[in-house]
Amino acid sequence: MKKENYLKWDEYFMGIALLSAERSKDPHTSVGACIVSEDNKILSVGYNGMPMGCSDDEYPWERTSDNELDAKYLYVCHAELNALLNYTGTNLKNATIYTTLFPCNECTKALIQSGIKEVIYMSDKYSDTPSVIAAKRMMNSAGVKFTPYKPINRNIELQL
Repeated sequence: MKKENYLKWDEYFMGIALLSAERSKDPHTSVGACIVSEDNKILSVGYNGMPMGCSDDEYPWERTSDNELDAKYLYVCHAELNALLNYTGTNLKNATIYTTLFPCNECTKALIQSGIKEVIYMSDKYSDTPSVIAAKRMMNSAGVKFTPYKPINRNIELQL
């Protein structure tokens, strides 16, 4: 008889996104993303962090500063954009992205342009910000479905 308590696809892919978020060095918000093909193959993953060649120790991680150049937002690449940039194939048409945080407007533009058809997200804690409101407006216009992830309410422990 087969095992009954296995991970469903959504659980598996959101788990990959959550695990990817653990690579982030952002002390405030760690975000992970996993892009999946129509036939449930992982195409790419990403997490929020500094661009290649920009030292995590030399660039700021603070949200605000008296000097605008000392805030992280001018430098950090978001998880969704990193997942898109990490993809080495040629076609993301009709792919799905699993992300631990609803994408901002800038990432949404890139997701739409790349052919992503669905966004499955865990948190929408910035839902009332202009960035996320604009992102949802663009997704609706472009026919990109966005779906909240439904947690399975169980702990999965990784043995390392």
